[in-house]
Amino acid sequence: MKDAQALLLDAIAAEARGQRALLDGDAETAADAMRAAADGYRRSWEVAPPTSYGRLVGMLKAAVIAGDAEAEAAYARGALPDAPESPTAGYAVAVAALVQGDDAGAAAAARGMRAAGPAFVRAADAVEALATGDANAYAAAVAAIVADFEARERHLTGVPIADTALMLERLAEPRGLACRPRSPLLPALA
Repeated sequence: MKDAQALLLDAIAAEARGQRALLDGDAETAADAMRAAADGYRRSWEVAPPTSYGRLVGMLKAAVIAGDAEAEAAYARGALPDAPESPTAGYAVAVAALVQGDDAGAAAAARGMRAAGPAFVRAADAVEALATGDANAYAAAVAAIVADFEARERHLTGVPIADTALMLERLAEPRGLACRPRSPLLPALA
């Protein structure tokens, strides 16, 4: 049986495959890879709970992008405290809350992310806009996220940094707030 680190590395590799497939316009391969990534992150968590919440965030974003987030959101809400001090944990709570329709919980979690730096502020702006139904604020936040992506091009791990905007668009779509950001780093969403 693989240990938590091996499972985590497999999940990261699956997420990278999924991101690259998305950017290549291969939605079917991307969805399969993202489902595998979410499962790998979940299994690594079950083998050994992490010292940070990066694995849970990875699991959630992979599941959201794959279009299969409800079970992951329930898992996240059960695994995380109500008022996490970690901005990464706060992001996981915010995403889980949005998936489960808890807009007040999402907005509260987003407020706790703001002290962590500009990238978290942009994500918090988008989460709060989704929670309040503010289409203009959501579009502005996503535009800022995409501009940041285009400036940096890739995460340090080599995963294309389309993930946050893609995940937010998946969450925005059922709310009627999707803004379809345009960027060479973002595939067209189905």
